[in-house]
Amino acid sequence: MVKTTSLAVALLLTPSMVWAQAQTETQPEPAAPAEAAPIATPSAPVAPSPQTLPAPARNAVAPPASAPVMVPTSVPPTGTNASSSPGKEQPFSGDFTWMNGQSRQKEFPLKFNEIVTLSAYLDAYYAFSGNRPKDNTLTGNASVGRHNEFQINLASLGVDLAYKNVLGRLSLQMGNMIDIVQNLDGTTSRGRSLSKDNLRYIREATLGYHFDVHHGLNVEAGIFMSYIGLESYLLAENWNYTRAIASDHTPFYFQGVRAQYFPLKNVKIEPWLMNGWQTYGKWNSLPSAGTALRWSPYESLTFLSNFYLGTDTRGEPGRVRFHNDHSILARYYNAPDSRFLSKLAFSLNNNIGFETGGDGLPGPSGAHMLATSLAHRAAFFRDHLALAVRGELFTNPSRYAAQYPPPGFASGAGENLRQWALTTTFEVMPTSFMSIRAEFNYRHSDSPYFAGRNGTTSSDGYQGTTNPDGSASVVADGQKSQALYILSANFRL
Repeated sequence: MVKTTSLAVALLLTPSMVWAQAQTETQPEPAAPAEAAPIATPSAPVAPSPQTLPAPARNAVAPPASAPVMVPTSVPPTGTNASSSPGKEQPFSGDFTWMNGQSRQKEFPLKFNEIVTLSAYLDAYYAFSGNRPKDNTLTGNASVGRHNEFQINLASLGVDLAYKNVLGRLSLQMGNMIDIVQNLDGTTSRGRSLSKDNLRYIREATLGYHFDVHHGLNVEAGIFMSYIGLESYLLAENWNYTRAIASDHTPFYFQGVRAQYFPLKNVKIEPWLMNGWQTYGKWNSLPSAGTALRWSPYESLTFLSNFYLGTDTRGEPGRVRFHNDHSILARYYNAPDSRFLSKLAFSLNNNIGFETGGDGLPGPSGAHMLATSLAHRAAFFRDHLALAVRGELFTNPSRYAAQYPPPGFASGAGENLRQWALTTTFEVMPTSFMSIRAEFNYRHSDSPYFAGRNGTTSSDGYQGTTNPDGSASVVADGQKSQALYILSANFRL
């Protein structure tokens, strides 16, 4: 599992290795296009505004997300400058489209002017599980939900506005993925006047203001892409089509307020105040709080660290959840005009979290989450082809973070969940705004976490089926492993 010693070694060695390689790269770092400086770097995926990128957060069409995600990428400016004076260099200027969890889009044909930028996103897939569940339902991940079917995973339209320092963003969504993610929010059953149906079709809806302080300060409120995690909510922004296990079990969106402060051109400090852990409402009376930090000493090297603290257990206001994820992203070879090898890069994402407090509930030793994910990507033929490989480990005693298990999957004191996974993805990119991928994803669990041959719905695979005595017919055929074969296509403007 995640070892603090391995992370320390990575933190000490990675910068020196990347810097040494940077001196011998085949091509010099390309200069940032004049239009690439984002004004509001949102940490979310589809809106054309600079995203802090999702921390890996989970991230965007014009802005990279994400989340997944949190690193601004080359995004079209959306109005006012992020710097305090016209001559000051924009924060994170450069090309960060190589990063895991960020948008790879370099052209923005739907940017009409400095005030309005539209965005469009479409993600479709075909997935086949080696377990062949007869009800065609997959469990154990938030990326794909159906077996042996062609599905629209996510379709989105968005508009990004910036006028006289006022910022606005609205991105609408539909598709298979929202049945997996948004349907889990139980806070909407606390009281009345709040429902998933009112909000599930909104990916982002924000309003804010830009202040010319140092290299920029943005203050916004609304629904945002999550800042936690390396990989984006928008699968097109990730090196692999399916997300890492830890990314699947950390939030994809938050409702609340945030500030993005750029004290230096390569540093972002982003405090958040939210309702809860991927919730539209709150489980208890106190809000959740967190911070996203990003430092990019070079265009080829970025460090991310994100923190979260909240009370996210129903009826237990004294139980606190803490989470931290930290990432290193490094590009150690760059030859963008090469007809053979054009880029080599890796990302390392570690997660550590726990729950404590409450009446008779386990403490951190019996309720924690540890995870690590290491991905490597090689791009070829002027970045038109790519091969990405990812390996990962995950453990979660009490299973408090396990969000996509089959029906009847137990959680609580004494329960555990350990998983490992390997993923290989081959990608063809005719343009920076279109991607076709073939992927193999294998996951293994110490518990029956994945849908088996008999499915997870009923004896005949349909909802509402009853037994001869009138009782509900429920089947939960869980298996300890799952092999997924996926073909996907993504398009965005």
